[in-house]
Amino acid sequence: MVTGVSLLNPELPGRVFTAGDPYQVGREKIREFARAVSATSPIHHDPVAAQQAGHADVVAPPTFTTVVQGGAVDHLITDPDTGIDRTRHVAVHTTEKLDFSRHIVAGDELTTTLTVTGVTERGDAAIMNTTSEIRDRDGHHVVTITSSLMIGAPQ
Repeated sequence: MVTGVSLLNPELPGRVFTAGDPYQVGREKIREFARAVSATSPIHHDPVAAQQAGHADVVAPPTFTTVVQGGAVDHLITDPDTGIDRTRHVAVHTTEKLDFSRHIVAGDELTTTLTVTGVTERGDAAIMNTTSEIRDRDGHHVVTITSSLMIGAPQ
């Protein structure tokens, strides 16, 4: 990085990114994700077990939020105004905190609003802090995701 030149757009904090269309949570997507992350609880695979546990349908493992917020993250990473150049920069997810109001279940229709809350640059890298709010079709809070991405040039 050239001294005095920002890696990322310094006006990023406060910018909001969305996925566009709501994410339709499907039963098979939850089951596939649960298998991929070795989540073996019956509530992730069997609607009857999920209903017996008090849920409307199969329950997504907590990290399914990565799938739901993916469109908003893609919008952030591919927006040319951010300063991220995917041909020259690597983006690495460094931290994440999930704060749920309720579980994500099959049949949910969810929207994600991602807000850049801060950018810190150090040498050839930048840490971008974000907060994503995931809400259901009625606008009720489902989960808040607070995370950080490290953006830098590959060595």
